Amino acid sequence: MVHISRPSDTPAPASRRLFLALAGAVAAAPLLGAAQATAAPAAKGLDDPAKKEIAMKLVSSAENSSLDWKAQYKYIEDIGDGRGYTAGIIGFCSGTGDMLDLVELYADRKPGNVLAKYLPALRSVDGTDSHAGLDPDFPKDWRRAAQDTAFQQAQNDERDRVYFDPAVRQGRTDGLRALGQFAYYDAIVMHGDGGDPTSFRNIRRRALAKAKPPAQGGDETAYLKAFLDARVWAMKQEEAHSDTSRVDTAQRVFLRKGNLDLEPPLDWKVYGDSYHIG
Repeated sequence: MVHISRPSDTPAPASRRLFLALAGAVAAAPLLGAAQATAAPAAKGLDDPAKKEIAMKLVSSAENSSLDWKAQYKYIEDIGDGRGYTAGIIGFCSGTGDMLDLVELYADRKPGNVLAKYLPALRSVDGTDSHAGLDPDFPKDWRRAAQDTAFQQAQNDERDRVYFDPAVRQGRTDGLRALGQFAYYDAIVMHGDGGDPTSFRNIRRRALAKAKPPAQGGDETAYLKAFLDARVWAMKQEEAHSDTSRVDTAQRVFLRKGNLDLEPPLDWKVYGDSYHIG
């Protein structure tokens, strides 16, 4: 991830270790008039392959200043935010537990891999910003591991298990379409889903105090506005996240245009840089 002269959009502390365990519920597509005798096609959710690719690019534009999210498997650096090393496609951190979970998964699938020897150190530094037992070779070995398709797949799978899949499930439960599901995903990536006031579940709770989601009879646009307002509040609680352009000049742009299905073409800005998906 490239964080040069930009605010660091890195995962929240240890709460990132927790993931949602939420039941999904897909609302049935409304029927057309009886004369047509066919059901209207349901809008595609964020887990549609094309929509998921869009989601990965949107997050990468904020996290990496690039739409090339697959180039980030090898990324690793300490950006000085108190979370140790930040690495990979979603910002796995040595100080927040999700990097440990990832390397354990990789070791289970490929015993003796180049990162397996760092497991004792990763367990020891969990919850801290320490590099003890990791320096000087951990970054080099991470980049080497990133050339292995098994490690790339492990990164994909942990991203989905901890962040993407729970966001989509909760979004569907709330009756949200692709844009709302993405808003949830981006929030979980940054804030995790623990018990702290700025975690995803508490951002959502803050939004629910202002508006109801479609599943509760509310207006989708009004609810998403409330959710994004709550998200901005959460971001401003921490200096590292205080630039809210990934919401204000990206997600709010799509919402104002009524693009609840996140259909391209999409144009947005993050930190003043412009991006386009055709």
